[in-house]
Amino acid sequence: MQYINHNHKIGRNDPCWCGSGKKYKSCHMAFDDKIRKFAMEGHEVPSRSIIKTAKDIEGIKESAKINIACLDEVGKQIHAGMTTQEIDNIVADVTRSMGGIPACLNYEGFPKSVCTSINDEVCHGIPDQNRILKDGDIINVDCSTILNGYFSDSSRMFCIGNVDPAWKKLVDVTRECVQIGIDNVKPWTFLGDMGDKVHQHALENGYTIVRQIGGHGCGLEFHEDPYVSYVSKPGTEMLMVPGMCFTIEPMVNMGSDDIYEDADNGWTIYTEDGKPSAQWEVQVVVTETGCEVITY
Repeated sequence: MQYINHNHKIGRNDPCWCGSGKKYKSCHMAFDDKIRKFAMEGHEVPSRSIIKTAKDIEGIKESAKINIACLDEVGKQIHAGMTTQEIDNIVADVTRSMGGIPACLNYEGFPKSVCTSINDEVCHGIPDQNRILKDGDIINVDCSTILNGYFSDSSRMFCIGNVDPAWKKLVDVTRECVQIGIDNVKPWTFLGDMGDKVHQHALENGYTIVRQIGGHGCGLEFHEDPYVSYVSKPGTEMLMVPGMCFTIEPMVNMGSDDIYEDADNGWTIYTEDGKPSAQWEVQVVVTETGCEVITY
């Protein structure tokens, strides 16, 4: 159970903690009471630090405009014969031309501005001037952006030339998994409810989902709470409430869910059996009725 009541207890007539300028009693008091009830029942609930204010959400959305523009431009230019370093150059150029900073660059030592993960690379592939896209490849381009201190994050799959129909199905079903995740972000239900729906769709199509890596909170930092699993059980994980902002990004494998890390670069994750993996990522903010997709 987790509920952090930051600072001192707020009086009914004090300004609300969210910065709206309204009195607490007419703003977030009932909201906090509802969360507290779930906490008393033993559920994991968000702290106030996880809830984004209206100002935060607007800032994240401005960052997201750059994030989306980067992937749009990659989509226009990507082709067989292109190097993954050229993709990195596109992301770096678009990001900086729009006033942003690539969040990946130098993050915990990551050397590039974007992740490019091809075929059996699950995630965190490092762009390289010697890595050339070939006809039949599938590639995930994972872009993260900082603008005025606000973070956005999303990724897309691209099919290069004539892709094996079985691989194309993996890409398509993975996108369906993300849409199912979006459809099941509902306030006052649990991340485990959403994660289970995503998992079941992958299993029904004969695929597995990576267990060790999932989605995450994002907005004021690159990676925030909560961790978002897609192999979770209904009624478990953190309670979803309006104002939470996180990514939906299942990594779906054609074969086993076993993975390993590149021993040389310490970043790139591969499928253990060498079969392909696919991932799409969106960032959402929970609303009163569901969620709003702010990156894709």
